[in-house]
Amino acid sequence: MRISIDATRCQGHALCVMFGPAGVFSLDDYGHATVTDPVVPPHLEPAVRDAAARCPERAIQLDTDTPVL
Repeated sequence: MRISIDATRCQGHALCVMFGPAGVFSLDDYGHATVTDPVVPPHLEPAVRDAAARCPERAIQLDTDTPVL
């Protein structure tokens, strides 16, 4: 799975950082979410999906169709 943040939608609620697995999401200088590494290891996928579901702006995009090499 690959993830990205739609910067035009993120409002800086930081729920992804609070509920996502450590080291996957971080906040920039303005408090908006960024992705530390767009490739999510399989064992972290459930937690990343949970964090994405908690985003009130639906700014986290999950790409499960692109193979991760």
